[in-house]
Amino acid sequence: MIQLQLEGKTAVVTGATRGIGFEVARSLAKCGAKVACIGTNEEKLSKSVDQINSEGGSAKAYICDVSNAEKVKETAKLILTDFGKVDILVNNAGITRDMLMRRITDEQWNDVIGVNLNGTFYITRAFVESMRKSKWGRIVNISSISGLIGNPGQANYSASKAGVIGFTRTISKELANRNITVNAIAPGFIDTDMTAALSDVLIQGIKDRIPVGRIGKPEDIANAVLFFVSEEASFITGQIMAVDGGMIN
Repeated sequence: MIQLQLEGKTAVVTGATRGIGFEVARSLAKCGAKVACIGTNEEKLSKSVDQINSEGGSAKAYICDVSNAEKVKETAKLILTDFGKVDILVNNAGITRDMLMRRITDEQWNDVIGVNLNGTFYITRAFVESMRKSKWGRIVNISSISGLIGNPGQANYSASKAGVIGFTRTISKELANRNITVNAIAPGFIDTDMTAALSDVLIQGIKDRIPVGRIGKPEDIANAVLFFVSEEASFITGQIMAVDGGMIN
């Protein structure tokens, strides 16, 4: 894990219950940041936060559906009351409802766009004023290689993640003069609960398409996040980093 000095910084991580989100929150906490962890499953989120705190970090759980604008406003108010400010925001919350485009229902489309794209907008809007006042901020949005190249059966997911990329590039220009950087990470195939459900044959087929010869780990994404929030990345904004083992080169 990259080692940074983030003491005195407050971070918000959405989708922090498991997988990439949990590892990002854990890594930020290990570097000294106080972390507000947002998720929808109270029991699982509580366990994740307890683990971070048991390892010497400082984290607190907040239950919130990021696709609900009013709930986001309420949760943001609580977080700002508890921590006073927010310096780092990682928009990681995301869902899939995979289906061929012609079979996607309105509900499946709206659910994915609601969480993945609208949620990124709602959360960012809720915390950006705190960063503007501090004249310092780091926003990292978790997109996907599906948002860069598309993926059959994921029209809704790919559209939402492509939207995150456009959102990232636009607000990076709006916020740069306040010393706030905005970047996105596009993970490839990462070892999470979603990939764990795939067959061994399918996993091997995926590995064969990845030049480095392995599935990524949540830590690979967390390390990219740590780089983007560091002072060493202060001149980098509006960029999309594919963390995919060279898959889409």
